[in-house]
Amino acid sequence: MPHVPTRITASSEVSDALRRGGAVVALESTILAHGLPAPSNRAAADAIEAAVRAHGAVPATVAVLDGHARVGLSAAELDRVCGGGLAKLSARDLGVAVALGRDGATTVAATATLAHAVGVPLFATGGLGGVHRDARETWDVSADLDALARTAVLVVCSGVKSILDVPATLEVLETASVPVLGYRTHAFPGFYRRDAGLPVPWRVDAPAEAAAAWRAHTALGGGAGMVLAQPVPAADELPADVHDRLLAEGLALVAERGVTGKDVTPTLLAHFHEGSDGASLATNLALVVANAALAAQVAVALAGSR
Repeated sequence: MPHVPTRITASSEVSDALRRGGAVVALESTILAHGLPAPSNRAAADAIEAAVRAHGAVPATVAVLDGHARVGLSAAELDRVCGGGLAKLSARDLGVAVALGRDGATTVAATATLAHAVGVPLFATGGLGGVHRDARETWDVSADLDALARTAVLVVCSGVKSILDVPATLEVLETASVPVLGYRTHAFPGFYRRDAGLPVPWRVDAPAEAAAAWRAHTALGGGAGMVLAQPVPAADELPADVHDRLLAEGLALVAERGVTGKDVTPTLLAHFHEGSDGASLATNLALVVANAALAAQVAVALAGSR
């Protein structure tokens, strides 16, 4: 039987930062390859990485290219990620993609797996995957939740998308012993909306507090990850009437077309984009950039405490 080597490589910039105990923020690539349309996705890649650098950390966008898992991409590699044709890789898909020499963009679950493998303790994303609204019939629960249950990474996000079952998602996180912290909020964010209608168990108001919570969590044997949920900036929040209309239309569209499984989320997001004349796209980008900036500040606080 052929031997397939474990091919995970951090870029020289990321490796150097980790070696000297510097601040590094991992970034998922699915948002670039599947979440944002071209050519705005390439500009978004630069904006997200720039937000990390502006706050003193090194960005490490994660992807699988030519069957090689990479943590930290060059400009040319970002071009490839944003150019289309990449598979969407969750944690379960990584080994197969590597063995077959494929290209793929990493989800939250896959990014957590690869970031942790090279020693990057936190990453930024837009929204966390969760329990789907029809999960009682479909058993459709994002692998993101399982990855957080078993991978010690701190994820900075804007909660979960309102197209999901938010109460059930929070219950799963609680069962998995994944702490959920609100950043300068008592309300759990709903991606496009600042408040999903449920409270967060804990609130922190400074990057240093989030870093301290993470250090204590890991020191006390917490093998699971942690969620730091930051609401979308108030100026970029999707208006409630627009959001509610698009959500109702999108759910009806999914039911009418019989869309199931991993195709549900991209179908709903595409409807949000089209039905809002691009407003949802601007909201999406604003919250991702804000989360990247916050993650960088937490990473700097973590590095300074070592």
